Amino acid sequence: MNIDRTTLIEKFHGYGRPRPDWLVGGEFERAMVRPDGKPIGYFEPFGVRWILEQMAKDESWTPKFEGDHLIALHKSNGANITLEPGGQVELSGAPHRSLSDLAEEMMVNRNELLKLAEGKDQVWIAAGLTPIAPIESIPWVPKGRYEIMKQYLPQRGDLAAYMMKGTCSVQANFDFSNEEDCARKVRLSSGLAPLTTALFANSPLLENKPTGFKSFRGHIWTRTDPDRTGFPPGLRSSYTHERWVDYLLDAPMMFRIQGDDWIPAHGKTFRTFMNNGIDGQFPTEADWELHQTSVFPEVRIKRTIEIRGADCVDHEMALAFCALFTGMLYCNIALDEGIELVRDLEKQGSHAERFELACKDGLDADVGGRTLADWASDLGDIAERGLKACLPNDVEKIAPLIERIEAGRSPADDILDAWKSDPSPANVIAAVAY
Repeated sequence: MNIDRTTLIEKFHGYGRPRPDWLVGGEFERAMVRPDGKPIGYFEPFGVRWILEQMAKDESWTPKFEGDHLIALHKSNGANITLEPGGQVELSGAPHRSLSDLAEEMMVNRNELLKLAEGKDQVWIAAGLTPIAPIESIPWVPKGRYEIMKQYLPQRGDLAAYMMKGTCSVQANFDFSNEEDCARKVRLSSGLAPLTTALFANSPLLENKPTGFKSFRGHIWTRTDPDRTGFPPGLRSSYTHERWVDYLLDAPMMFRIQGDDWIPAHGKTFRTFMNNGIDGQFPTEADWELHQTSVFPEVRIKRTIEIRGADCVDHEMALAFCALFTGMLYCNIALDEGIELVRDLEKQGSHAERFELACKDGLDADVGGRTLADWASDLGDIAERGLKACLPNDVEKIAPLIERIEAGRSPADDILDAWKSDPSPANVIAAVAY
């Protein structure tokens, strides 16, 4: 494939799936720590590498190595298990026709992780930010990509290392049928980012002290790299594939691969790489695919729409995150109503102001004279009706979220209550155990 702007735009127009074939996928990051919250590294006994080695004994997984280091597992159905920079383990699930199938895949993975931890000095936690360990105490995973990121990103944001080594999230992936359908779904999901950040806020502690934020993970992203976070200006309300490609072309590159080596790109744009080359090399399709993984907006469009705005939460709430957006995106009535809700939200200050309020106060935040819990009540009603319309057999999957909306409590409130009652590291880790 020759890499040029026109071809890249045409490539996006070739994506999309007919409505009857729409699927849903989930991505679930989890961290493994000691019972007192201290980190567990890649190399140590029963550490992160050992976890992958044990999972690789299931021959349905194909191991992936970088040099001598096992760094990922892959299945033929599209599922992957990968490592984040601080050793967080992510299941990127296969696409599924139902939330029940997605839940089964997630629970098989969860049960395997918990079984591997039995009898060992380790705990899997579900939190948006590791609550006890200082970030500098967390070892790096030995990947060439991360060697470059740990040099580049701290130049762009003072909390970049916290994002890389300390945070975990839940994400969901959805189909679109064509450019117009994609634009409507981007409009909704990007506009809802402050509200969903509040709903799933689950990172109030750092080094066992309150941060002043219900979602410190969300706040961290605002201080990581403005070139590749947030969402491109103007695209929330007027998305086109052409404008998205231009955003990607002008996003500074962090790295590229030459042979088996990861090479720093020193912030040159992909447009420069495409038009002028770098060191006599011009991009391949693999370079383009890699570059797309190096931007981290609230919503990322590739072959599917990736919705990225939630702290890591327990397994029931993680599934509810997927259920929320399934109901909103796969029912046209719910999508229309959701976009109207976004328009009302957008009358209340700037997106950045709403997002920061959500990070700080969670569902207690006041936006336009209403708490975000009140706004979330409208959202929950729409999503539940949408889920009943598109996947009626899965409507119970959203129930944990509806219960939280009715209570007006973000998951962070539970962590803070546990900390206030007993701030010992062991109690805090028990409160966020996965």
